[in-house]
Amino acid sequence: MSGSSAGVVVVGAGLGAIKVAENLRNNGFTDPITLVGAEAHPPYDRPPLSKSVLLGKDDRVDLKPAEFYSESDITLRLDERVTAVSAADRTIALASGTIVAYDALVLATGLDPRPFPGLTENVRGVHVLRTYDDAVALRGEIDSASTAVVIGAGFVGCEVAAGLATRGLTVSLVEPAPTPLAEALGEQIGALVSRLHIANGIDLRTGVGVVEIVVSDGRVDAVELTDGTTLPADIVVVGIGSTPVTDYLDGSGIDLAPREAGGGIACDATGHTSAENVYALGDVANWLDEDGAPRRMEHWNHTVEQASVVAQQITGGDAVTASVAYFWSDQFDLKIQVLGAPRADDDVHLVDDDGKKFVAYYSRNGVLTGVVGAGKAGAVMKTRPKLQTPTPVADLL
Repeated sequence: MSGSSAGVVVVGAGLGAIKVAENLRNNGFTDPITLVGAEAHPPYDRPPLSKSVLLGKDDRVDLKPAEFYSESDITLRLDERVTAVSAADRTIALASGTIVAYDALVLATGLDPRPFPGLTENVRGVHVLRTYDDAVALRGEIDSASTAVVIGAGFVGCEVAAGLATRGLTVSLVEPAPTPLAEALGEQIGALVSRLHIANGIDLRTGVGVVEIVVSDGRVDAVELTDGTTLPADIVVVGIGSTPVTDYLDGSGIDLAPREAGGGIACDATGHTSAENVYALGDVANWLDEDGAPRRMEHWNHTVEQASVVAQQITGGDAVTASVAYFWSDQFDLKIQVLGAPRADDDVHLVDDDGKKFVAYYSRNGVLTGVVGAGKAGAVMKTRPKLQTPTPVADLL
């Protein structure tokens, strides 16, 4: 860094922000670090929101104790929304009118959930789940509800459906694709996830869309499907995907990735954006992968690794060695684990299935790309070395 004292400003106060700040300090960076977050809460972990927080087993899961910030000389500016970035002036503008200068800027603004098209705002009983406040609002309605409809059977939708059913509600899970998780993992493994949900009492409706969320006196009453069915609903959770938060970059000159490549903020392979001394990481960032192709990934450990790389770019310190991508999803009493980078159109090799737990290998052009398992942690994790170098899937079958 130069001798100026503006330091590093991170827009966003989540996992990526706290990890890049921690890595900067560990790499010997002594200039100011400021985290600017739109939420009123200090950085917290998001995966538990649709799991233990929704079930009432945990409250907010803060990523660091309060004293960490003072001890590490990290400034938190919470409940502050960034409205603009001036790369030429090296400043950001806040909704309050404050202008904040930076020497290096890290953009880690994450995602916003997509609202249900055409739905009037503030319909009681209709929820999305992205923030801690979202989770608390949803959790607060469970005890007074008996029926719920979850729209969208991606990972969050499946987790929410499982959580609501565990809390005793009658739950319908609606998905236009032929199976849950079809877009992420393909229909073959999606069918095994369908089996899990049906076995646990979920009313699974696949291959059908939603025409309307029916509202009565400002509160949700039912959900009308494209096949003519009407599902009663005290609670509706909309889980139809998310969009990268980039609106504050309008006019900044910072390039965005095309939608067909995943959208988000366009970066090189080490997090640099098109603007000097501006980086992006986490769910909002679209980095070039090892093949030089743009790719935006929404995985916890991927964000942690990107934070190390960005800190190294700023300070010249040590970066973590890239590891095999990994994430998990807790649904009912099973942990579904995904290792590597499987795609829905990969070849799928189901190598173990006892009617509930399973393990599948994914391959592309004969080379192992990923492993997905449910309730088979040991079998999944032992394949990690095979994903660190090109491995013919035939060697594992």
